[in-house]
Formats: sequence, C-alpha cells, structure tokens
Amino acid sequence: MDWSALADARGERWLPVDRLGSIEDAAGFVEDVGFALLFPADRPIAPSLWEAIAGPDATPFTEGMGAAESLVWTWKDQLPEVGYAWSGRFVHGRASLLSPRLLAALYPGHGEPDDDRAFDLTAEAHQIAEALRGGPLPSSTLRGLVGHRGRYDRAIRELQRRLLVTSAGVRPQRSGWPAVLLQLTSQRFEVGATDRRYATTRLLDTMIETTAAELARVYQWPTPVARAALDDHVAAGLAVRTPAGYRSTAHPAAPPTSATTSKQD
Repeated sequence: MDWSALADARGERWLPVDRLGSIEDAAGFVEDVGFALLFPADRPIAPSLWEAIAGPDATPFTEGMGAAESLVWTWKDQLPEVGYAWSGRFVHGRASLLSPRLLAALYPGHGEPDDDRAFDLTAEAHQIAEALRGGPLPSSTLRGLVGHRGRYDRAIRELQRRLLVTSAGVRPQRSGWPAVLLQLTSQRFEVGATDRRYATTRLLDTMIETTAAELARVYQWPTPVARAALDDHVAAGLAVRTPAGYRSTAHPAAPPTSATTSKQD
C-alpha cells in the first residue's frame, strides 16, 4: 500500500462516524484508537482528539481559540481527572492521550509509588516523583520546588516518557490560567501488569500498517524489541509482513491498482 492509500485508510479508521460532543464520547474515542495526539501533526502519524471533534478538513487555531480548541483544552485535563485517559507527552514526544487499557499494557513499573527509583532519571525527576508520592500537586508548585524552568520541563518529559506521571485535572489560581495538577500514574490508574502483545495488537489495529521503527517511536521501545514484537504477531497469525513493514490481519490489504501491478510485473 502506498502512502496516500495508507493515509486514507488511517483516516477512515481514526475518525468517528459522529463528531465528539461529550467527554464520554471522547473517552470512547480514546478507548477505540488506544492513543491519540491532542492536535494533528503535519502528516497523519497518529489519531488526534482535535480531528475527532472538528472533522477532517478543519485546521486548528485558524481563528484563535474556538469551540473545538476549547473542548480539546478542557478534555485533556478532565479525561485523566475522572480516569478516562492518561494525559501527558508521550506519543512522538507530543501532548497525547492513552486509554487506560493501553496505559496498563505499556506501563514499565510495578504500579508502586516508588517506581521511578528503578530508572536512571535526573535528580529533578526523582525529586518531583518524591514530592508526588504525597498526592497530586499543581505544576506551579513543582516548578518552584525544582527552581529552574528548563530543568523542570526536562524532568517532566523524562517522567512522562516513562508514563510515571500524568496530568490529573487543574487547580484555579488567583490570576492567569488554572495550574495543571500532576499525579503519579500509579496513584491515578491501575497499572503494573505490562502486556506487550496487547500493546502491539492495539497499534497494528489503529495504524493498519506499520514498521518496527514506527512502533518503537510511538511506544518509546528499542527498535529490536519492537521488531521482535511484530515478528511474534506474524508467527501468531495476528499480522503479515508487507513490502513496507507489517500489516494487521484485521485489515486486509486493498487489491493492487493496475499501475502497481504493472510495476511489480
């Protein structure tokens, strides 16, 4: 399948029949696709909450903060607050959402408050995790604890890259935007039972066709681990190899066009 055909197939897979109108709709969308960016990228590298709200032909922020943008901004905090989705910078290092089931399959720790201690993180990341063991804290408090904006941002990226910390709602401030509340993932969601096979199945079903490199980028896995997981799916009959990579058996390939046939001939 060429890139244009794959992009069309992914669009059909990712976009719900009806645009999302409630937080329950948004939770169902995230559960269906497993993972989603908040806003779309230049090329369709993952589903996005924005497109599920606004439709496939809309462009975010063309007229400032509109109704669809406001919903994305509101739901990104409400979804983790009520346990409908993990929220943080993970998929391709961008602001994204994970369904609780996929989160549990990917979470690398034992589901304990001190899971961070098993990882080689910066001192600031461990400092933030230690502070969060007492419960959720606003981002403004954690920035003040670290004392340096750049080191704080780097530490949060480290923690979220390993799924150890999630956003968990907001707290109003005296002035300006509300502060995002952060919480240890293990205290907000049921985690601690990694399931790499489910995670691979979920990505294959959502992306339709993928490569070991793409699987590795989305889930932050080493490429050899991603390739082994995909080969395991082939051996189990859950995927087939294609000239471009791997394809879920749940999505049979479209028949080749005459141009493709003549090229192969």
